[in-house]
Amino acid sequence: MSNHKPKLPILFFFLLLLFLLASLAASQEFTYKGFRAGAAGGNPNLTLNGVTEPQPHGILRLTNETSRLIGHAFYPSPLRLVDRNGTAVSFSTQFAFAVVPEYPKLGGHGFAFVAAPDPRLRGALPSQYLGLLSAADVGNATNHVFAVEFDTVQDFEFGDINDNHVGVDLNSLVSNASASAAPVNLKSGDTVLAWVDYDGAARRLNVSIATGSSEKPAAPLISFRVDLSAVFREQMYVGFSASTGLLASSHYLMGWSFRLGGGAAPKLDLSSLPSLPRPKDGKNRTSLILAAAFSAFVALVLLAGAGAYAAYRYKNRDVIEPWELDYGPHRFKYAELRRATRGFRERELLGSGGFGKVYRGVLPGSGETVAVKRVSHESRQGLREFVAEIASIGRLRHRNLVQLQGWCRRRGDLLLVYDYMPNGSLDRHLFGGDHLKASRLTWPARHRILCDVASALLYLHEGWEHVVLHRDVKASNVLLDADMSARLGDFGLAKLHERGTNPSTTRVVGTLGYLAPELTRTGKATAAADVFAFGALVLEVVAGRRPIEPRAPPEELVLAEWAWERYVAGEVDKVLDERLGGAYDAAEVAATVKVGLWCSHPSPAARPTMREVARYLEGGEAGEVPEPPPPPPHPPAYSGEVGFDDFVHSYPSSSFERAAAAGAGWDGGTQTSVATFPYSPLSMRSCHVSV
Repeated sequence: MSNHKPKLPILFFFLLLLFLLASLAASQEFTYKGFRAGAAGGNPNLTLNGVTEPQPHGILRLTNETSRLIGHAFYPSPLRLVDRNGTAVSFSTQFAFAVVPEYPKLGGHGFAFVAAPDPRLRGALPSQYLGLLSAADVGNATNHVFAVEFDTVQDFEFGDINDNHVGVDLNSLVSNASASAAPVNLKSGDTVLAWVDYDGAARRLNVSIATGSSEKPAAPLISFRVDLSAVFREQMYVGFSASTGLLASSHYLMGWSFRLGGGAAPKLDLSSLPSLPRPKDGKNRTSLILAAAFSAFVALVLLAGAGAYAAYRYKNRDVIEPWELDYGPHRFKYAELRRATRGFRERELLGSGGFGKVYRGVLPGSGETVAVKRVSHESRQGLREFVAEIASIGRLRHRNLVQLQGWCRRRGDLLLVYDYMPNGSLDRHLFGGDHLKASRLTWPARHRILCDVASALLYLHEGWEHVVLHRDVKASNVLLDADMSARLGDFGLAKLHERGTNPSTTRVVGTLGYLAPELTRTGKATAAADVFAFGALVLEVVAGRRPIEPRAPPEELVLAEWAWERYVAGEVDKVLDERLGGAYDAAEVAATVKVGLWCSHPSPAARPTMREVARYLEGGEAGEVPEPPPPPPHPPAYSGEVGFDDFVHSYPSSSFERAAAAGAGWDGGTQTSVATFPYSPLSMRSCHVSV
């Protein structure tokens, strides 16, 4: 009889090994209770990108108080978030984070838990893009990006509900589901615990948040039925992304746990996690007394010198006034902008006008190229223009608006800093005399530019919390980026009013050729006046000539009237810029001319809204655009003297030509005019002005 014990079959061991490996693949978890770097420094077993860095006290800081930054932190190994059938599997994660804004109550910008196929998130942008996507990628199904955003800025371009919300983003920054974080204040600086749980069988995503407690709330903040199978690839990286915008926030991560394959993520206990160091409340009174005594002694010895120096510093200080704290964009130091523009050298000059001059600059810290507008000392609007531009564009977010990066005010110097537009202004391409620039304005490029400007005006009129009236839509205020996409800029004359209220009567401001005729009678800025100016721009881009051309024959002096005559005669092709050389879409041109004539109607009630304009321009087919209503007949000529409110200039008259040649201007810093416009209701062959 054998004494040795029977061995288990080898097959049993093999099957057991397969089972264990399958279980390990189906269920994976990890926990970080703080993020301390190794003894020799380095990353705490994470893949870090951007400005993310571990702090000595064990907290991971994704961004700091610098504008336009991105920070990423990802688990270093990819995870299988879909099974062999291509179905998204269950997962659960819990993390603790804090947002400390540069300025209390002003967030900048946001923080997100993210799953993506590449932890580097190539091409992602800061600000409202949260370091997740680029402007061109928003909404693309090929992104395969899933994110839960904790956003502290309300971005109207992406339909954010407020400046303190949580949203679920699938391949886009327009949240598929969102909810206000209240009563939790995401930008309070307090540690926030968040839970994100996905049930693969039920296809349901739950998001919960809490402060001051390690316990998960009984009811989730967001419960969203969604199948993530189409979003996830076979292998995905999980981690976090944060960004800053014009304003900045420091985004911190204190702890993180994750479980894949069912069940809750390991619990995080706030008491076991590192916490943000708080500034010391007290100061050493003895040190203060000694410092004060020493300062008094120095003041007695060097009274004259100290007084002179203090006076000099006071005279040259960067003035900060209460209104500056309300508007949000980053405030630059004067020395920084002076260095960026090389002392405002003429060689860096990009352009000039009644408002002042615009310089090209390179910021010394980041090396970013910007445009610096120096508001003219002689401009009578001065500070009013300056505040208007900060109050309006400083809080607007749209891909077809020039982004204001910040401002500076020092004594008489009023400075605004914008994104640099490498292709300059539209009017330089149309009228600059540079054949190379003009050749870039193909018909598709011109049509795209008009669609871009229409999109920007639609956002100003209807897409923001207030109605914003630009009041100075013209070719020189349309700037072109590296891709020849158009962005509307120069908000020095912009006016805001509450939605549903009537704008107040104001002085007539604008530019010769773009002013709506009713402005000369009422002085009241309206959305219809912006539409009129856009109509002048449309015809200007189509024809390649200015809205009013004093050197043209009398019958062609006013572009809109001449274009109307050609339209009625069935000769729309004669309106088109000859430089296009016949390379254009005839139906698209006809539709665009119709839109331009409709917008240029003398009666405000007869003009379309910008929503209609945007729809018809994007449609492209001439038949889809209604026939523009004909202008009313001209009344008999009038030769008496008129006042400011009634004055409408006669475009064929020699007095008009003299005014235009002299750059007739009103209201100081801009080329404003109360002269006639296309389809003027009064065509006065002889006119005298009484002001």
